Amino acid sequence: MNVTILGCGYIGTAVARCWQSQPDRQYTLTVTTTTPERLSELAEIADRTLVVESQNLDALKTALTDQQVVLVTVGAKNRSNYETAYLKTAQNLLQVLPATVRQIIYTGSYAVYGDQQGKWVDEETPIAPVNENSEILAATERVFLSAISERLQVCLFRVGGIYGSGRELIKIFGRTAGTTRPGDGSDASNWVHQDDIVGAIDFAVQHQLSGIYNLVQTHPVTTGELFARLMAQHHLPPITWDPSQPSPRPYNARVSNQKLRSAGYVFQHPELEYS
Repeated sequence: MNVTILGCGYIGTAVARCWQSQPDRQYTLTVTTTTPERLSELAEIADRTLVVESQNLDALKTALTDQQVVLVTVGAKNRSNYETAYLKTAQNLLQVLPATVRQIIYTGSYAVYGDQQGKWVDEETPIAPVNENSEILAATERVFLSAISERLQVCLFRVGGIYGSGRELIKIFGRTAGTTRPGDGSDASNWVHQDDIVGAIDFAVQHQLSGIYNLVQTHPVTTGELFARLMAQHHLPPITWDPSQPSPRPYNARVSNQKLRSAGYVFQHPELEYS
């Protein structure tokens, strides 16, 4: 099977490494990057490496020629280029998509749920984008989902905050030790380990998943619990909270991953890990 990974960053690279190392490898793998300097590094984990800006239709068409599966793991370099990184990529991909492609897998974000006042949400919950960038993410979902047909499956993962090897929670939040944060720490926090993103993507290909799936840990925690346990684990000064200031976090929902588990995926890291 020919597979293209469009966008080989933290997640795309990990998926490529996983697939390339499988002893009974089933995939001929193409990976793309927007950084020419990464080609030699990526050549070690792929059969074909290409520099592709997703706005370049000719380059995109070359990457997709004779492919059966396309994994879209693009990311925005900053908050100002969400439309280019996500929405334009989706629109351009579908514009040049060859008939050989049978499945698209897209890693989106649970941010589209917005502020649900800490309530549980699942894939049937109406989304409520709260700012321009989450609106763009919602629009990107609609573009991809509109392409579902009898011949084309689209698996859309709403991914939680990402942590894992080289991106441990202490590296993300360690510098906040001993500080005071606005709010009371009661906001829900949804995360997912890199291993489970890789595992779920592989599962989606193997089981030909189509539709929307939340990709988050099984047991969400509050931001207060997260910081308390993280700082205690690493013997750092605790976070204090200032309830007189509103929390700046626009996302507050406990996200259920039951649909993905019911499909048969077994999470490797169902609980948040602080070490």
